[in-house]
Amino acid sequence: MSQHLPYEAEIVECIEESPSVYTLRLRFTDPVVNEEYHFAPGQFNMLYLMGVGEVPISIVSDPDDDNLYDHTIRAVGRVTRGMQALGPGDRIGVRGPYGRGWPLYEIRGRDVLIATGGLGCAPVVSIINYLLKRREQFGRLVIMQGVKHADDLIWREQYETWNAMANTRVLLAADQSGPGWPWHTGMVTELLEQADLDMDSGLAMMCGPEGMMRAVIRALLERGMDEQQLWLSMERNMQCGFGQCGHCQLGGKFVCKDGPVFCYPEIKDLLGVEGF
Repeated sequence: MSQHLPYEAEIVECIEESPSVYTLRLRFTDPVVNEEYHFAPGQFNMLYLMGVGEVPISIVSDPDDDNLYDHTIRAVGRVTRGMQALGPGDRIGVRGPYGRGWPLYEIRGRDVLIATGGLGCAPVVSIINYLLKRREQFGRLVIMQGVKHADDLIWREQYETWNAMANTRVLLAADQSGPGWPWHTGMVTELLEQADLDMDSGLAMMCGPEGMMRAVIRALLERGMDEQQLWLSMERNMQCGFGQCGHCQLGGKFVCKDGPVFCYPEIKDLLGVEGF
């Protein structure tokens, strides 16, 4: 498959997660493309709305799903709002997958912490699905999600399902709680006290606002986790997907090609630095 050209995909289902967040379930219209397309958790596609433009969107489904590819999207611009108006049977363009995904071999047999903040949780949904579908291959799984306001939390039923699975714990926090909020009120880093992870052999994967990720990294390093055990999914203005346009440059790296998943030591000198 050419990564330079979009392939036509049909919308099989459009799922409303919240008034501004939706999931498109796609299938390539060409059965050969549908069969040959493969991705790893953490990679992304460029979704193209005909005549409007294209946007980079994380793939949230499991790699072994039945040739259906889910993308959870927040309606924030012309392209994403246009896609929100589509329904089953409508068609868009897809090119990809792009980037480097999560470290699947490094996590085998280890405890895993997944920490996300805000609405930036989509890049970790595919790795959560991957881990839970192969639960016996990994140790304890802790999923931490922090939002600014209780109303920002999507996938509540999904979190409850995950929390009920063996050797898995879901910890949720909101800076501002609302009526009936049953989880923690405060910063997501405060949830680490409840995580009960093996800091020596465990591994952490995170995505979301960079300030939140820096706070989680500081807290984990203070608890004895090694820098090599920390992995981040970075967000930048990705327009080409293969390191040609330069819009997503992060120091000497391109997030679309060298990432979006990085091991912390690769980019730690750039985090929080203005201009990068």
